[in-house]
Amino acid sequence: MPVPVIMPKFEMSQETGQIISWYKKEGDAVKKGEAIFSVETDKVTMDVESPGDGVLAGVTAKEGESVPVTTVIAYLLGAGESLPAGGAPAAATPQPAPAAAAAEAPKAPVSAPASATPVAQRMAAANALDLSAVQGSGPKQTITKADVESALARRGEEGKVRATPAARRVAREGGVDLDTVAGSGPRGRVQESDVQDFLSTAPQAAAPAQPQATAQASSADFDTIPLKGMRRTIADRMVASYQSAPHIMFTMSIDVSSLEGLRKRMNEQAAKRGEEKISMTALLTRAVAWTLLRHPRLNSTLTGDEIRQYKTANIGIAVALEDGLIVPVVRNVEKKGVAQLAAEINDLAKRARESRLTPSDVTGGTFTISNLGPFGIEQFTAILNAGQAGILAVGAVQKEVVVVNDEMVIRPIMRMTLSADHRTVDGAVAAQFMADLRSVMENPDLLLY
Repeated sequence: MPVPVIMPKFEMSQETGQIISWYKKEGDAVKKGEAIFSVETDKVTMDVESPGDGVLAGVTAKEGESVPVTTVIAYLLGAGESLPAGGAPAAATPQPAPAAAAAEAPKAPVSAPASATPVAQRMAAANALDLSAVQGSGPKQTITKADVESALARRGEEGKVRATPAARRVAREGGVDLDTVAGSGPRGRVQESDVQDFLSTAPQAAAPAQPQATAQASSADFDTIPLKGMRRTIADRMVASYQSAPHIMFTMSIDVSSLEGLRKRMNEQAAKRGEEKISMTALLTRAVAWTLLRHPRLNSTLTGDEIRQYKTANIGIAVALEDGLIVPVVRNVEKKGVAQLAAEINDLAKRARESRLTPSDVTGGTFTISNLGPFGIEQFTAILNAGQAGILAVGAVQKEVVVVNDEMVIRPIMRMTLSADHRTVDGAVAAQFMADLRSVMENPDLLLY
């Protein structure tokens, strides 16, 4: 019988996948285990292998299209086989429940259109939410888990929609029913930008008429880039993190003379052995791990009503890509030597730029380092990765005049800024973390203890 090819689910939180490239076209013969297309999620790009032998047929998803997970997007046909009636379905939907189980379903009407992901459908059913009243924010207006969560959060007391005054004003001026707008703010609160996004995606008939000449003139002045895939994920997560986590920032200047001297000596030995050079990032990562174990509140995540303090340092290293940013994770940093860390960081960065990271490479981080020093940036602040207690923004090493023993001398200075979640970390704890980090970087022999 025909073998279905589905959009895979690489991790629990994944709801869609974007097809980057088809390696095979309809009519091509493929073998089990052969890569047939590549998929980009919000974290990684992966090749998808053929689930069996056969001829590829009934392809319904094009390159660049985002598809809900578990959707059948093609079939593999054996000799003499043909596509099932209707070909590959547009989306995979759960089978109807048995009649006996239907008696236990909520009494409120619940719609389950094909434009809702399976996770969204289950959540709506469990909360007696009518999906026909929910606006989808996913590909082709597919209703996602986040849309359902926003709709549930907006129920509020006596059914009142949570919205900012500015959002209510824009909705009133645009004739928008706030019940139909998905909120992106805390607890599903509707923001002004949510209403503006709703108006921009509403049917043309409902939008105010615009002078044609103005539209034609302005369209030549800019390029429209769809906010989707990795870029959309970054945007959503940064907004959510900045709105939900009260950031506190601490900046400190560090004299890295001793650290640079240590690095020079280590690289001289590495050259003699034919090994890779030790990067400043590797030394910094090791120093951060040393400090985190002495300040576990910074090595923690906030999940619901729980703060989880970790006993090992899994540090994410931000890597810039052409179309976004990704944070692969170096695990058990405190147990590794600097040479091993340098090799692992280089390998992760290389695979990130080649889109060869796996889901396990980008999950499980307990702290993040973002280093813009190579770009000449002297100082900056970074937004927390959602859930994490801290992120360290690292600037470039600059020669500066400083006072040492009442004398002016020139020293290599690096500025670092710690952003911490004030819900998890008190100011004094964050300040002591930075003081100890400076101490170990200015006296790297402490790493031996």
